[in-house]
Amino acid sequence: MNIEHLKLFVRLAVTHNISQAGQELGLSPAVASAHIGKLEEGLGVRLVHRTTRKVSLTQEGEAFLPHAEEVLASVEMARASVGAGSTAPRGTLRVTAPASFGRMHLLPSLKAFLARYPHLSLDLRLSDSIVDLVEGGFDIAIRNAELKDSSLIARRLAPDKRIICASPDYLQQFGEPDSPQDLLNHRCVNLLGLETWVFDTPAGHLSIRPSGPLRTDNGEAMRDACASGLGIAIGSTWSVYRHLARGELVQVLKDSPLVAETAIWAMYSSARQLAPKVRAFIDFYAEHFGEQPYWDRQPSAQHGHP
Repeated sequence: MNIEHLKLFVRLAVTHNISQAGQELGLSPAVASAHIGKLEEGLGVRLVHRTTRKVSLTQEGEAFLPHAEEVLASVEMARASVGAGSTAPRGTLRVTAPASFGRMHLLPSLKAFLARYPHLSLDLRLSDSIVDLVEGGFDIAIRNAELKDSSLIARRLAPDKRIICASPDYLQQFGEPDSPQDLLNHRCVNLLGLETWVFDTPAGHLSIRPSGPLRTDNGEAMRDACASGLGIAIGSTWSVYRHLARGELVQVLKDSPLVAETAIWAMYSSARQLAPKVRAFIDFYAEHFGEQPYWDRQPSAQHGHP
C-alpha cells in the first residue's frame, strides 16, 4: 500500500475534489486520479463516488478513512523516532471566518504566524455566512457559536464577551437607561437573529425585545450605527474595544450583564485532528488571544494594538 496514495485519499476526504487534493500534494489532476484508482485497485473496492462537480466517499471509503489516518500517523511517529522526517506544518491551510472578526483579529497577526511556519500558505475566506466546513473543503472554521455536529471538534480560542453600548451623543439626547426594562423606552439597533436580549438580574433571567430605527445583518454596521448615535446596541468587546477606548462608545447597564454563553471557537473535522498545520494554527491563536484577550484589557493597554 503506497503511503503517497493514502495521503492523497485522506486529503480528498476533506476537499471532495481530486484536482485540489492533488494540487496540495504537487500532483496533476490526471496523476491524482490515477493514484486513487491504484489504491482502489489494490484494495479491490471503490473508495469514492466521482461526479463532474465533486467526489464523495463510498461506504467503504468512510470505513477505510480512519485506518488510513492511523497508518499515516504511525509512519510519522516511526520516522520521528529515528529523527527522520519533519512534522513541521506545510502545504495550504484553508480557513473560513466571520468577516469582521477575521479582518480585525486574524489578519493583523498573520505575518507572525506565517513567519513561524514558512512552509505554510493560507487560503482565508471571510464571510458572515455559515459555510459547511466539509462541503467547502475547509480545514478550520472560526465561529462564535459552537455547532452541535458530532463530526466536528471545537476548540475554544477566546471569550466573546457582549455588553450594551451607546454613544455619548445618544446619552446626552435621550438619557441613560436605568434598567433592562427601560430599554423598551429607548431607540435600539438590532442585529438579525439577536432581537431578544437576555439579562441576568437578581430576580433571574429577564428577556427584553427592544425596537428602534435599524435592524441589520452585519455586526460592524450595528456597531457603527450605535457609534453615530442611532441607538443603543449589543456589542462584542472584540468589535467595540477601540470605540470604547476612544470614547466613541460607552458601556451602559453595567450592573445588568447579558446572559451569553458565547466564545470564539475553532471548528475542525475529526479527520483533520492529526494534521500539523491545523494544530499549528489553533495553538498559535489560542496563545495569541489567551484567556483574557487584548480587547478585554484596560483601555490604556489597548491603544496601539493591531
